[in-house]
Amino acid sequence: MRLGRQRCESKYLAVKYFYEEKQWSINWMCRQLNISRAAYYKWLHRFIPKQESENIKLAELIKEYDERFGHILGYWRMTSWINHFNHTGYSKNRVHRIMKKLGIHSVIRKKKKKYQPYRSEAIADNKLKRDFNAAKPNEKWAADVTEFKIPGTGKKLYPSAIFDLYDRFPVAYAVGGRNDNKLVFDTYDRTLKENPDAKPIFHSDRGYQYTSRVFRDMLQKQGIEQFMSRVGHCIDNDPTEGLWGIIKSKMYCMYKIADEKNPSFCD
Repeated sequence: MRLGRQRCESKYLAVKYFYEEKQWSINWMCRQLNISRAAYYKWLHRFIPKQESENIKLAELIKEYDERFGHILGYWRMTSWINHFNHTGYSKNRVHRIMKKLGIHSVIRKKKKKYQPYRSEAIADNKLKRDFNAAKPNEKWAADVTEFKIPGTGKKLYPSAIFDLYDRFPVAYAVGGRNDNKLVFDTYDRTLKENPDAKPIFHSDRGYQYTSRVFRDMLQKQGIEQFMSRVGHCIDNDPTEGLWGIIKSKMYCMYKIADEKNPSFCD
């Protein structure tokens, strides 16, 4: 695969640019760059094969989309978005090869730190067993809390959300400055306010907020059966973990939080 890169091409491109944009002398620029005028004109009027021309066009699109989306696109999504918005049919392998040639790759989120386990008050079994499909709304809910650091401030934000597994959309969410029981209870209260008669299966990890006896009593009062992920098996709560991962990789790591009081993570 070639992208049209030839010996001294960067110099030829500079001469072409400054001649067209600044009307600088071609003779003078060729002397300064130690290239011959004839070689420049030969390059300027060279024949570019169709395959090479397509590679050059695709390379420009890749650089454009990489810059536009803050360097978050891997080759799979890069291919999908270029083909979608430009009505093209480039293959993933071709896009991958050119991205490697250009040194372009997606930004990878840092690995999450491990935390020490604690003793839970009330633990429920993992009866959901990764069956995340729901036939109707309010049949299965999944909940989780995650952490976002505000760069340059030392502060943290904690989004808490409850998702309906029927459409994988948040039923309600809350954002607080502390990861405590009140945050989870507020999220649960907002969810019941929107769905006062709901009696779904409630699935979460074994965070201390969800294993507290107070929260268990709140669920039992509503007639909701509680399930929990196994220790060390985040995939047991895959829908919520997956959404937080997408937000952190594709949004939070790329952009600054403008309003910490109303970040609207789940909108």
